[in-house]
Amino acid sequence: MPQFPPVEFLTSSWQPHQFPADVGAEVAFAGRSNAGKSSALNAITGRKDLARTSKTPGRTQLINFFALNDRQRLADLPGYGYAKVPEKMRDHWRQLMERYVETRESLGGVVIVMDSRHPLTDFDLQMLEWTGAQSLPVHLLLTKADKLGRGESMATLKKVRTSVGDGVTAQLFSAVNKTGVDEARKEVLKMLAGRAQRASDTTEI
Repeated sequence: MPQFPPVEFLTSSWQPHQFPADVGAEVAFAGRSNAGKSSALNAITGRKDLARTSKTPGRTQLINFFALNDRQRLADLPGYGYAKVPEKMRDHWRQLMERYVETRESLGGVVIVMDSRHPLTDFDLQMLEWTGAQSLPVHLLLTKADKLGRGESMATLKKVRTSVGDGVTAQLFSAVNKTGVDEARKEVLKMLAGRAQRASDTTEI
């Protein structure tokens, strides 16, 4: 199993001006509030308590940044699809995430977490639209794969891959039985390395 670098909480941001310095490389995690995003982030980083998990959807209300080192970070975006918060709050979160995706120069890719039993919701498609507009690498985690039989999970994965087409990768994932954790780690580290390489190439030009 590939080891993930040590990662520590860095800061939380309610407004774009509170984002940490836009340098180096960053990978963001996005997903519906009940898709298992926090559990996936904890499993991938090998930290049980990095991202707080909750039975109450919408617990992540800020963009939470985590540092691997002084040049690499992870960003945990607010869960979308939150039905039990005021509309004004939903609008703020949507605008915050949109601004983040559109303006963050260090963003090397986005991991979109979706429940394998209910993939590609309207909210997921909105996130794919935002990331596609910025030509960002995207990796889909179809979580809670342990809730499906093997045949059903493989059929779901094939259907999702066909729907999103080339340029977006997808995999089955389960934080419960660790299905796909190695693959997900490799994808996140590849996004970080890819952004760092692009930054280096730009500097040399």
